[in-house]
Amino acid sequence: MVIFASMTLSIASLNSGSNGNCYYIGNENDAVLIDAGLSCRETERRMLRLGLPIGKVRAIFISHEHHDHIKGVEVLSRRYNIPVYMTTATYLSSRMRPDPALLRSFSTCEPVQVNDFSVHPIPKQHDGIDPHSFSVSCNGFTVGVFTDIGEASPHIVDHFSRCHAAFLEANYDELMLETGGYPVHLKRRIRSEVGHLSNNQALELFLAHRAPFLKLLILSHLSANNNHPNILSSLFAPHANGTRVTIASREEASEVFTLT
Repeated sequence: MVIFASMTLSIASLNSGSNGNCYYIGNENDAVLIDAGLSCRETERRMLRLGLPIGKVRAIFISHEHHDHIKGVEVLSRRYNIPVYMTTATYLSSRMRPDPALLRSFSTCEPVQVNDFSVHPIPKQHDGIDPHSFSVSCNGFTVGVFTDIGEASPHIVDHFSRCHAAFLEANYDELMLETGGYPVHLKRRIRSEVGHLSNNQALELFLAHRAPFLKLLILSHLSANNNHPNILSSLFAPHANGTRVTIASREEASEVFTLT
């Protein structure tokens, strides 16, 4: 059971990986979801198991149009009357057709206010039409969701350096990718500026730009074929220095983490 107190912020990964992405950020009254890449039924099941009332969700923010980020959007939005925020380009390039009355747009670097939450859309490098990361501020805390990024751009660095907690992509181990069975063109795409962040790139960002008040780092969007949690844990453990470092699963929800 999750108990919310004043001036707290609770966060969880409902799933993180190419099979589906969905991240929860909530306070005692309201919550937002970043992406909805699980089915509506699976989202309901995992939130219920964590003690997170789905009726508290006031908005869903969509990072880009890839299926693992939008699978559950239409049903979830309609069933619970939840507004969906995405750029016009993302909407037009996707096959999503949420209820028009629940469709909202946002613009790059222009914060969106959802009750007590300030959601800041951040431009990023990825092979979507108009991809964005997000930082979410509420109750004196800022949480970043930085996945599906080909590189740590100045915008990403700036917002990461302000975070009290962050979901940060660590998609692949460079040696596993290089020696694995993926075709050359796919390896190049993953390593490119519009691909994904490697373990070493994630560590470099963490070491160079983490804030002294960064309490929690959730390494996210691990590849099923080109990474392993043990490799990632061994890489980051010597450098945690007071920050709790954990890994989001591709198969199940995380625990609920509470910032106080």
